[in-house]
Order: sequence, then structure tokens, then C-alpha cells
Amino acid sequence: MAKIPTRTASTLLLVVLAIIISFEVHAQPTATASSLRTESIKVDLNQEFEFLELDNNFKLYEDVSASATIDDVAQVFEDEATTQFSVGDTNIGYSSSAWWVKLSFHNPQSAPKEIILRQAYPLIDNLQLWTRSYESHWSVKQYGDKFPFSHREIYHREFLFPLIIPARSTKEYFLRYESEGSLDIALSIHEPQHLLSFVGTQQLIYGLYYGGFMVLVLYNLFIFIAVRDKAFLYYLLYIFFYGLYMGAHNGLTFQYFWPNHPQIGNEGLLVTLSLSLVFALQFSTDILNIKEFSKLLNRIAKCLMIACVVAIPAVLTMPYAFMAPVMTVLTLTIMPLFFVMGVLRLASGYRPARYFMLAWTALIFSVIVYVLKVFGVLPRTFFTENGFQIGSIIEMVLLSLALGSRMTELKQQSHTDALTEIGNRRRFDDVFPVEFERAQRNKQPLALLMIDIDYFKKLNDTFGHDAGDQALRAVATTIKTLTRKPMLPCRFGGEEFAVILPRTDSAAAKIVAERIRQTIAEKPMAKREVTVSVGVASTDMGYFTSSRAIMNAADECLYLAKEMGRNRVCLFSEAPQKQAPIAASKTPLLENTTEGNEPNAAV
Repeated sequence: MAKIPTRTASTLLLVVLAIIISFEVHAQPTATASSLRTESIKVDLNQEFEFLELDNNFKLYEDVSASATIDDVAQVFEDEATTQFSVGDTNIGYSSSAWWVKLSFHNPQSAPKEIILRQAYPLIDNLQLWTRSYESHWSVKQYGDKFPFSHREIYHREFLFPLIIPARSTKEYFLRYESEGSLDIALSIHEPQHLLSFVGTQQLIYGLYYGGFMVLVLYNLFIFIAVRDKAFLYYLLYIFFYGLYMGAHNGLTFQYFWPNHPQIGNEGLLVTLSLSLVFALQFSTDILNIKEFSKLLNRIAKCLMIACVVAIPAVLTMPYAFMAPVMTVLTLTIMPLFFVMGVLRLASGYRPARYFMLAWTALIFSVIVYVLKVFGVLPRTFFTENGFQIGSIIEMVLLSLALGSRMTELKQQSHTDALTEIGNRRRFDDVFPVEFERAQRNKQPLALLMIDIDYFKKLNDTFGHDAGDQALRAVATTIKTLTRKPMLPCRFGGEEFAVILPRTDSAAAKIVAERIRQTIAEKPMAKREVTVSVGVASTDMGYFTSSRAIMNAADECLYLAKEMGRNRVCLFSEAPQKQAPIAASKTPLLENTTEGNEPNAAV
């Protein structure tokens, strides 16, 4: 198998790493302030709406010390120094500050207005909703993924706040955000009926998404049980843990698996990410055969696998605020390795690498986009918010195709003779009975050539096994050159070859056989004179009961050609009168048997 220069692999890897790390350096959490509009910012509920993104309709304040009280913040929001952001600028990223949002809803109608305030990003540790009653007392609702799911008024993976705005009045709300992980303020309001429809559609999409994961896991589990190929095991484990990671990322595992154990949800997010990276690396090195291809890439992959395994106990013992960025950087370090391995294996001509490259390109692109959104470099849009899921499902499908291509490659290798690079005996045994049945069913002729190198043992004994191997390769190349699809040349065993000729009658088969015999005799094989003897049988020259019968007929013709002096073609011929079905033991009749010195002689 082809090797790659160590310098080439390391240079390419470092270039891609430099590009990714440059994104990371520029992707530090930022929150650029803009001047406050002094007029009141209100959401007017007079208009008809079903769903409304709170675009420029709130003010945002960063409490760097995370110690300000609600009274402090309420006073700050009256100050012109307060920072205001649009929703597009509220993808905070990693921050140790507390962030406060002020919302004002105005209801000019004569009846109270019921709305649902939705915070779309579910991975927020501590989220509080503050409101002031008419007696000027503050009340608070405590949400967040560090609290049991039962704290939520509406049992949903995202944070949903039912609000009632009194008639002909304005009501203000304050939201306090604090999180050790990435922070994304993604607020919108919904009419209750619209929210039901919205959630139903959302659940359907997630059902299809995770259902696809389950189908892939079960499918590859059954294949692994059947073929015992470790690549399928690594792939299904990768899908399984990646699916759990995405479930945690979307807030679904917390809702359905451990709603009363928020600590599991926070730690599980990074643990499942670590495990998915471990098995992704193991799968990639296995399917691309990196161990044999490049020792450097294999060592790098092993080191990164160890780093991911070490990260698991670190996640369980160290602060989430420290480990979350570490895992992000580790993920972005591993991604270019997949890309480098795929590019180099593709350049070496390894066919499964085509699908592998497409798969990881799709995921890498979506991961980079999402991480840049996490760090606050890219705004929150439909693509940056959902690109991770879109890229991952595309990747899973393409990796399945890569596995299928790898299986095809392995099957082709198992059906190919390593020395001569034509079909082997297994290939012949698989194809010939099928072709015989097809010929019988379609009433078409089928011919078979059995070819044997003359005096091959003497060639081996005189010039050595290397000369014998060269002769075998040369003869196989000649046979392959002189046959075209759907003809199939195979090495039958030792110095014997077979050629299957579908839809070919005896006359055409004889021409092919004679061309092969004559070309080999006239052209030096491995710098030595080599000749072959050929036995030919065709279904149009006899009533054969099975593929074994026609094979034995061609074989007997071959050995009769050898008995008659070698370097000749012997053709099985039917007697003038109709005979009983030809059995495997029947002595063949011969017609137009030719040899090198007398090509038109008859026996």
C-alpha cells in the first residue's frame, strides 16, 4: 500500500490547523456596545401576529460582576449608558458575566392579551424572569438547565414563559441570563395557538432527525453482526454517542431521560461529545486504513483519541466553564485531521475516501459555522442555528455510503487474484452459475474457455518461481487485453485460467480462444517463450444440464489439447444426431481442433 511522506502529511495538517485556529483566535466572546436610543422601546401588541422575533425590541445590559440586584438593574436601564443590542447581536458566546434584558409590551386593546415568550436556546444554566406587580413588589420565575425540569411552567425543551398583558397598559419584564457555557439570547413571542402548531412541526422534524439516527444505528448493528467488520461497530458507536450529544444540545435528553438530574445533563453534553470524537477517530482510521497508509497520521489520531478519553474524567471533576471551551478547541483540532486523512487517501486512489471526504466536508463546514456562532462571530440565523443538524445528517448518510464503498472494495479484493489482478476462483464460482442460469432462461449461448500454460512446472524449476510469477502476470494481462465486457477472465488455480463468455456461440468463442493462443505464442512472456493450451465449450454445441457440466466439458477439451501436443485449441462439438443430456463424465466430441503449426487442422 502506498506510503506518504511524513513532511507532506505534517505540512498539510498544520496548514489546515492554522486556518481553524485563526478562526478561534478571532472568535473570542465579544459584546460591542452601541448607543442607547432614549425613547422607550416597546412591543406593540395591537397588530395581529402569530410569531414575532424580538429584533430591536429590547435593551441589554452586561453585569460584569454578576452581583447586581433587580433594583440595581432596573435603575441602570433608565440610564443612557445602557447597552442595546438587536437579536442579531445577542449571540454572546462564552461569558462569565450576567446579562440582563428589558422587555416592554404595550397592549392598547380593551381585553387582556395572552402571549408566550420563548427563549429558543436551551443550554442556559440560570434564567430568571422578573416582573413588578402593581404593588411595586418584584416576583421572579426561575428556569435553567441547572434546575429540575419541573421548575418550568410549560414542559418543553426550550424556555417558554406564558405572559398576560393587561388591557390598555404597558408591562415590563426583566430577564437575567447567566451560564458557564455558550450564551445565545434568542427571544421571540408567539400566540398560544401558533405555538402549538410550531412545537408540533418542530417535534416532527426532530422525530425524523433522530429517527434517522436510530435507523442508521440498527442497520449498522445488523451488518456488524453479519460481517463482523469493526468499522461498522465504530460507526454505530459514533452515531449513537453523536446522537446523544445532539439530543443534549437540543435539550431533549434533559427533558426525556433525566429531567430531575440537571447535573447529568450538563456533564453528559461534554461526555457524549468526547465519546463521539473517540469513535469518529477510530472509525476514520479504520475505514481509511490509516495504520498502513501513514504512521504519522495514525500516531496523531491515537494521541487525539487519548486526549478525548482523558477529557471524560476531567469533565466530571473540573468546572464546566473551563471544560466547555477546551472541548470546543479539541473538536476544532480534530476536524482538520479528518480532512487531511481524507484528502491524502483520495489522492492515493482509495475509492471509499470520496464519500468520506464529502461527509466530513459537510460536517466540518457546519461545525465551523456553528462554533463561530457560539463565539459570537456570526449572527444567529436559521442556518447558523440549525446547520449543525443539517451537516450531521448529511455526514451520516455519506459515511454510510463510504462504508458501502469500503465493503465493495473489500469484496472486489476478495474476488481478485492478488498476483495477476484478474478475477480469482471465488469470482468464477460466483459468476459462472449465474451466467449459466441466465443463458438458459434467455435462451442465449454461453461459452467457456479453460486455458493452461504449457510446461509451467518446467519453467518454474528451470528459472525459479519469480519467472513463473512473471509468466502468470504476462499471460493474465494478455487474456485481459483480448477480452471485453461482459467477458470475464479469471485465474482458475495454479497456471490455469478461465474466461466466461456470455452471449457467445462456439464459433465466436473459438475465434477468441485462437486469438489468445496465438498472441501468447508469438509474444515473449517474461522474456521467455510461453504457450498455452485452450479448451472451449459452448451451450450451443451441446445440451448441458448444469454449469458444472459445461465446465467439465471445457476442462476435458483442455486436457485433450495437451495430450495432442499442447499449444492448441480444442473445441467441444455436438454430434450430428441429437444426444442425451451431456453429463460431467461424458467424453467430448471435438471439431476444428487447431494448433500452433496447423491452425486449420481437424481432429
